[in-house]
Amino acid sequence: MSVVINSNYSATVASNNLAASNEQLARSLNRLSSGSKIVNPADDAGGLAVSMKLSAAARRQGATQANIGNATSFLQTQDGAYKVAAKVLDRMAELSTLYTDGTKTADDIANYETEFTALAAELTKLEDETFNGISVFGSFDVAGVTVAARDFGSSVGTVTIGSSTSIDSAIKAVATDRAANGAEQSRLGFAAELTSVNKANLEAANSRIADVDIAAESTQLARWNIMVQAGTAMLAQANQSSQSALRLIS
Repeated sequence: MSVVINSNYSATVASNNLAASNEQLARSLNRLSSGSKIVNPADDAGGLAVSMKLSAAARRQGATQANIGNATSFLQTQDGAYKVAAKVLDRMAELSTLYTDGTKTADDIANYETEFTALAAELTKLEDETFNGISVFGSFDVAGVTVAARDFGSSVGTVTIGSSTSIDSAIKAVATDRAANGAEQSRLGFAAELTSVNKANLEAANSRIADVDIAAESTQLARWNIMVQAGTAMLAQANQSSQSALRLIS
């Protein structure tokens, strides 16, 4: 093999190998420090595109979860109004029965009428209840579930003291509306469960694409760290090899 001083092929090869090892070492460091397998688009262009779509889908599922939670709170608020209405109607039924007692004086009957009228006003007031500025008896859709509108005024109707029929009809109507409310809450509960499962699966799928395997990458980091140290030593050795030519001419 010729001994030359103008070029050092061994040093050039060692330098290229060292540069490649340094690049891989830097990539491992970036992955471990960020926790992401795809630090730059060039790392996995196709995987990055899929990861972005999966990540967006998971975020949408999370937003849907929040919407379902708000819808459930809406229905709970609505049911709260129906609970109060049921209690009011129970008291009105009691007053209506007491009103028909023949042993009561005119003043007693007038007192029953006064309370009955006040309670009827409270029922009317309940019809104006709102949740975040919208009527608690309104209708909307969430996660494929339709929350039906309720006509609270028609359900309660016009109740009259001394008329057990009108009060009984109102109680039955309120009971029916509460049952429908409960059915919608139950369905939303299952919708929330499905959304939660979908979100978890999307996040898991995205993790397999985008998240770095710490154990595997740590092994790669150790490998490239050794390669950089070895490459540095070999480059130094290759640079020293040209010194032999000086000894020949000295």
